[in-house]
Amino acid sequence: MSRIIRQRAIVEDDWTLAPDGAAHTGAAGRLIVPLARWRAERAALETASAVGVLLPNTEDVEAVYPEIAERPLIALQFPAFADGRALTQAILLRNRLGFAGELRALGDVVRDLVFWLGRCGFDAIAPRGDQDLQACLQALDEIRTAYQPAADGHAPAWVRRRSCSANTRPAVGA
Repeated sequence: MSRIIRQRAIVEDDWTLAPDGAAHTGAAGRLIVPLARWRAERAALETASAVGVLLPNTEDVEAVYPEIAERPLIALQFPAFADGRALTQAILLRNRLGFAGELRALGDVVRDLVFWLGRCGFDAIAPRGDQDLQACLQALDEIRTAYQPAADGHAPAWVRRRSCSANTRPAVGA
């Protein structure tokens, strides 16, 4: 069994990625299938104990979301480190569409990308095989101050500054 980062901890991966046409071999019945396979075999797959869907980063998540909204896991594909379209997909899934299940990053995931994965709402990260999991885990907290809102729920610096200054202003007429 491989190891991944889930909920800011290094854990054994209890899901199996099955390519199109592969037999169901998921540990404890937990299987991640590509979107094309989900569409082709949906009736049979819905009876399985747990099935997640892998979306290519070219997919319009708003268009496909009604088909996969009830899945316990959505995996987003990073075919190359420099291709960040899956980051946008993650923001849309978390913030606009309200997906509350596990959101997993797969593919060419390297340490330099991990902090941004956390900011965009990924709660499970499967780094590339040559990456050090402990270093990737530490990268989640590498930058302490954010300047824009994101899916991770951390208040940006300007919001924190505004609330601090509002609490320290003298009362009018004092």
